[in-house]
Amino acid sequence: MSQSVKLRVILEDHDIRKLTLPLGIPSTVEELASNVQDTFSLKGDFCLQYKDPDFDGQFVTLITTEDVKDKDTIKVVKMDPPVILTFTPVEELGISNSETCERQSSVDDNYSFSSVHSSGSSADTIILSTSPECVSNCRSLPWPAQFQMPYLSYDVELLLEAANEAYRKNGIPFNSPKVRSDILEKLAESIFRYTAYPTNTQILAVTEALVQKYPCLKEPGSFSGTYGWQQSLKYKMGNYRSKIRNRKAVCPELELNSLKRKRPGEAPAKGIKRPKKAEVNYLPPHPFGETEESLEMERLDLLSEVKKKHNEKNINEKMAKSFSYRRHEVVNLCAAVKEFKERWPALFSESQIKDEFMRITTVNLERTFMTNLDAHTPKLLDLLKGKGGSAGTKIRPLLDSLAKNNDLDHRRDLVIRGLISYLGENGEDLLKDYQDVNKDDLSDSYINHVLKIIVCRQSVSSEVLTDVSIVIEGTEVLADCKTVAKACTLLMGLMYALHLSYPSKLKYTFEVFQKIFLQLDTMKMSPKVVSLRNKLLS
Repeated sequence: MSQSVKLRVILEDHDIRKLTLPLGIPSTVEELASNVQDTFSLKGDFCLQYKDPDFDGQFVTLITTEDVKDKDTIKVVKMDPPVILTFTPVEELGISNSETCERQSSVDDNYSFSSVHSSGSSADTIILSTSPECVSNCRSLPWPAQFQMPYLSYDVELLLEAANEAYRKNGIPFNSPKVRSDILEKLAESIFRYTAYPTNTQILAVTEALVQKYPCLKEPGSFSGTYGWQQSLKYKMGNYRSKIRNRKAVCPELELNSLKRKRPGEAPAKGIKRPKKAEVNYLPPHPFGETEESLEMERLDLLSEVKKKHNEKNINEKMAKSFSYRRHEVVNLCAAVKEFKERWPALFSESQIKDEFMRITTVNLERTFMTNLDAHTPKLLDLLKGKGGSAGTKIRPLLDSLAKNNDLDHRRDLVIRGLISYLGENGEDLLKDYQDVNKDDLSDSYINHVLKIIVCRQSVSSEVLTDVSIVIEGTEVLADCKTVAKACTLLMGLMYALHLSYPSKLKYTFEVFQKIFLQLDTMKMSPKVVSLRNKLLS
């Protein structure tokens, strides 16, 4: 009969047990592992290691039980289960392209997952979208409301921590040209993830975040301690753009402004095309493996696809895939709206305008606009009621109408009309009302409108809208918008999709639409809009 054996078993560094084997040491490692698993109720795969005397008692994987004797020590080493990725077409999950990109944007810019679910998890499916807007080099995040300092190299972090401590004790700032250069390089790299051409306000936000985290970097003699950093960072961004161009990286928004494209004698800084309305993907590169010729074929296919019924899926895929090609046309070629509509008829629908706006800004168009409009409506109504002068005279009939009918759509309509007057602008420059007319009879008058929302009613006294349309450059680009508020929302989408400038007579109205209702580029506002925002938030 075999003699009983005792083994010292290390389960974890803090969990060491005793194992008694009445029948002695099993003949195979598998049997010994089974005894260990049953005795200590272990789950999952693991291997056993023993202390090898040939290596001064270091643990070595157990291959045969002949190496184990009574009162020896063995160690349980758990093995990670294999990672299983379940690839499921996005369409089968009922997720739209825009929602997929929102999920994709939550992934770190280095495309690394913070955690991966194993096969034992109940949520072990990772969505890897194959939609072109996610596969291409499009940016996925807008400029943050609060810029987060990137992690610097380990040695620089150590130096700055020590310098911060010294600064708190004696107030002596830290100055090292080498460290300064490393910091500027890292900041330029982080900024480029959001925009290639940061504004002065964005540069200021970055430098303020820098000295807030590292007070030792404040510059003596500067009011905010950041003036020198701002100037250095501007030059660094220029050098960083040049470095990317010199590396022959595909970056259309940089190639667009290269000296090769300038006219002879034209100044380098003149006529630079850059995002001016917080566009995240102003001029993205083509999807991987695509060329202008292949994307032109996609455009031609779209012309036939839009004629088919119930074909939204194919249209969405092709519109997403050809996004960069479309941006090239509107930014570089500045095509007329009528011509552009003939080339891209699929774009001029409510759903595609929303998707295009999402691709350009990463912001949900209708949800963001309507949510902020409704949130500010109570305060806006108070401001409208207190407005005097000629603007108050225009606003008063709107408030009287609202007292009779407080329907949501009607209220949004009147608030927008009142807002235009409150800002000192003329509502007729944006909205053209018609009563008791046949819409077909109005088409000849469209040629007189550069940018207008056409509102048709049953009669002068009726509040029922028969049609709301958008006309740009004499061409009706969208009909049946249903409400004035939705028409204004979709008009903002078209302003971005067609790369249009705001009309000068309505610059404050469109600034409010963009910076208060859509929350885009909120860091820089005109004094009039800043005053309005402060009143809304007071």
